Amino acid sequence: MSSNPVTRIKTKTPAPYELTAIHQDTHDTKTFCFGLPDDATLDMLPGDHLYVHATLNGKAVKRPYTPSSMPGATGYFDLTVKRYESGGVSKYLHEREVGDTVLMSGPNEGGHWVDGMAKKVGFVAGGTGITPMISIIRWILARSLKVELSLVYANKTEADIIFREEWDEDAREHSSFRCYHVLEKPPAGWTQGAGRITEEILRGQLPAPSPDTVIFLCGPPPMVDALEAALKAIGHSEQAIILP
Repeated sequence: MSSNPVTRIKTKTPAPYELTAIHQDTHDTKTFCFGLPDDATLDMLPGDHLYVHATLNGKAVKRPYTPSSMPGATGYFDLTVKRYESGGVSKYLHEREVGDTVLMSGPNEGGHWVDGMAKKVGFVAGGTGITPMISIIRWILARSLKVELSLVYANKTEADIIFREEWDEDAREHSSFRCYHVLEKPPAGWTQGAGRITEEILRGQLPAPSPDTVIFLCGPPPMVDALEAALKAIGHSEQAIILP
C-alpha cells in the first residue's frame, strides 16, 4: 500500500485526459474511462461537473458532464454520455477511441450532495440526467449512510435505461433504496410508470416535503422546468430542490 497523500485535481483551464477504456451501456450510451495518476482523484463532491472542451467546425465549444464514477476514486474517472444527433459534443465524444485525449476543465461546483444534508433524498432524472444521480447514490450506499433514497427515472424505452442492472441490484441489496421507472413506450405487461413523470407519480414515489428531505432533479430543460413547478406545487421548497 502506498502511503502517498492523494493529489486532488482541479483546473480552471482545459487539461488533456487520456481515454483508457470505453464501455457500451445502451444502444446509444457509452461510459468513457479517463486515466489519472495512480494517487490522484478529481477534487469534487458527488454531483459536481466537468466541462468537456472541443473545437467543432472551427468553433470552440464546451459542455458540462457530471462524472458517473465514485467521487474520490483514484487513478481514473468515468463520463457516461448518450449520443444525440443534435449534440455536437456528445457525438464528438462517441467518435473518440482508446488512446485519444480529451480536453476538460473543472471540476466545477454544481448542485451536489454533502454528507448530512438530508435523511431522505428523492432523485428525478430523465435520460442522461441520471449521471449526477449515480455518482450521489453510489457515494451514499458505499458509505452506508442512514439515508432513504427514492429514484424516479424516465426514459423512452426499456432499452434506454442506463445502469439498469445496477438499479435492480441496489434495490435488491439495500432496503433504503427504491427505484421507479417511467417509460414513454412501455413494453406489454409493464407494471411501473407509463408516459411522462406526473405530479401524481412524484407524490407517490418521492419522500414527502420535510426539513429532512431534498430532491435532486436533472434532465432535459423542458422536463426540469415542468417538474420543478410540480415539486413546488407538492410543497417542496425552492431550497430543497437541487439542480446538479
